[in-house]
Amino acid sequence: MSSQWRKGVVEFCILGLLDREPSYGWALAEELIGNGLIGSIGTLYPAIKRLRDNELIRLTPQRGRRRTYAITPSGSHALSAFIADWPGFAMSVEECVRMRRGKAIE
Repeated sequence: MSSQWRKGVVEFCILGLLDREPSYGWALAEELIGNGLIGSIGTLYPAIKRLRDNELIRLTPQRGRRRTYAITPSGSHALSAFIADWPGFAMSVEECVRMRRGKAIE
């Protein structure tokens, strides 16, 4: 899978994981790496910073040494909008890439 594809959706995948339950960075990275969405934990933290800067996630009160992240109400709203938009977007991409020189690709 292209790194550009992943880059476009990884923040929403983080929001989706945090919508299930608060989590710490290493656990998020393991899930995302396991699903082929990021290559390493080093890719995760810039995305977390962008999400925090946009107030879509927050740090929870410190429990021990782990930094635990949780989705904010704004993050839940952004995730809901993404989920609503995704099927139409995916269908548009599908229509564009399935047609080549007038022939449908099976």
